[in-house]
Amino acid sequence: MVLAKVVGTVVSSHKAAKIEGIKFLLLEKIDPVTMKGKGDFVVSMDSVGAGVGEIVFYVSGSSARFTGVTEGKPCDSAIVAIVDYIEKDGSYTYEKNR
Repeated sequence: MVLAKVVGTVVSSHKAAKIEGIKFLLLEKIDPVTMKGKGDFVVSMDSVGAGVGEIVFYVSGSSARFTGVTEGKPCDSAIVAIVDYIEKDGSYTYEKNR
């Protein structure tokens, strides 16, 4: 799993029937200590109801097709969790509600 921040949405009005109704989000990979973006972006299918500004876990490759939303769909990246907090060496580097 990879940590990323939801930085935007991606809208497509013409797409394959199997992915109709699925929300696409633009993610930027982050450094979990500094919480700064790495300038590395990916478009991911949302399977957990994430929103812009949230920190999420996403999976890629064949693992992305194991959620209820993406099963049997042409998917290479799926958001699988919204992060509540990140702790390293006894200190929080991220807390969702702060």
